[in-house]
Amino acid sequence: MVLIQNAVAWSVLILIVSGVACAALSGKVAKWVATFAVAVVGVMNIFLLKYFLDGGEYFRYSMGHYGAPVGNELRSGPLEAAMCVVFCFVMLLSIMGGRKHIEEDIKGKKQNLYYISAIFLLCSMIALVNTNDLFTAYVFIEINTITACGIILAKEGKTALAASTRYLIMSLVGSGMFLIGICIMYGATGHLLMEPIRDFVAGIDPSSREMIPVQVSIALFAVGMALKSALWPFHSWLPEAHSSATATSSALLSGLVLKAYIFLLVKVIYRVLGIKLLSQNPIFDVLLILGAGAMIMGSVNAIREKDLKRMLAYSSVGQIGYIYLGLGMGTLAGLSAAVIQILAHASTKAMLFIASGGIMDVSGGSKKFKDIEGAGKRDLFAGIAFIVGSLSMIGIPLFAGFATKYVIASAAIELAGVREWIAIIAIVVSAILTTIYYVNAVLILFGGKDNSKKPEGFKYSTEYIIAMVVFIVLNIAIGLNINNLIKLVELGFSMFA
Repeated sequence: MVLIQNAVAWSVLILIVSGVACAALSGKVAKWVATFAVAVVGVMNIFLLKYFLDGGEYFRYSMGHYGAPVGNELRSGPLEAAMCVVFCFVMLLSIMGGRKHIEEDIKGKKQNLYYISAIFLLCSMIALVNTNDLFTAYVFIEINTITACGIILAKEGKTALAASTRYLIMSLVGSGMFLIGICIMYGATGHLLMEPIRDFVAGIDPSSREMIPVQVSIALFAVGMALKSALWPFHSWLPEAHSSATATSSALLSGLVLKAYIFLLVKVIYRVLGIKLLSQNPIFDVLLILGAGAMIMGSVNAIREKDLKRMLAYSSVGQIGYIYLGLGMGTLAGLSAAVIQILAHASTKAMLFIASGGIMDVSGGSKKFKDIEGAGKRDLFAGIAFIVGSLSMIGIPLFAGFATKYVIASAAIELAGVREWIAIIAIVVSAILTTIYYVNAVLILFGGKDNSKKPEGFKYSTEYIIAMVVFIVLNIAIGLNINNLIKLVELGFSMFA
């Protein structure tokens, strides 16, 4: 084993140690420990990604030198490494860009607890991306759930408490379904590691009764993760959670947390069922329909909103729909499109939520459309970032969102019959609706009367400026490298099985 193959295990270890250390530190010190830990883990995963791009093969890493069910196993390839790089640096930029809100919204004595939650949140997501063991995945799903509730609750208030409670209830239902799915799969195959399960499933006649528990298990995995990732109509907890949380928390929830669950689902269904059996499971027809519904209904609700952060939350519901539409296609092209949407939306939506924080700063803390008129001119960094994010969400060429629209439309054309028409109609209608509410938001931010409520002595922090600039550059860089991104995803899937 070469040294860089320890990167995943060391990433988890560094984050665990850093989180524990922050418990004994003040908020002022904890913020730098957290920032440094996230940056170090991100750099490690960049080198790991470079190792794969230079021709390195995927590898397994047994934690404790035992396989499941006694121990657990990590498995990494280019797709997992790329996902970890995006997660690390989106979290880093979200913390930097929303630092002012963290310090204002969270009491000083509790700020170290916020950074502990953020660190363990990233740790759980890296573990979910790289795990090769279903039960270990469940353990980190629960860690992810608890820490996600923590970053919502960090901003005290009745609204945040109600939102986090609603999120916890919905999330626990999803976790329970995932656990039941694991039990059924283990009872049917006798394995928890993904490769042995796949080998067992491959030997089953698809039309035999032995395939029924496998099909049920996959359905439970899919519905459980749909609940946790706010797929319509299971999204009721999302708008309040985003609206009541501090800017960084909203960016992390929408940009990263939802995506970690979905990537785990992609990994499980592809590596357990295999691409040949995907189209034979009726749950994927359900995911296709729900994905199409989410794309349209999320956008309809966003158009009706008069609150900027709630509009962005409903936008996330619509964009999550794109991911599930790709999953529901049941093809390799659809899965690839789903993964590209995960990468593009993670960076774009986090940028939009951090920009919304800047807009609120120069609008008296309000996020109501009537109060943020002209705010894009008062905070040009937030205004420009919001324009870039809006163009990306609409799917304009040169921006990250265009890559998603392109590959999903291409995958939809490969379908046949009713499924093709459902996908194409959903894409067209969603694109039109998305254009309506994002153009409207931009016009409000840069038009109308200038309801200036910019605080006296207001000035940009260096961290905020860096975060906004890097977010913008990252979005455009993804948009300009569509072909390389597609090649990376194809390389990852070639090593997935």
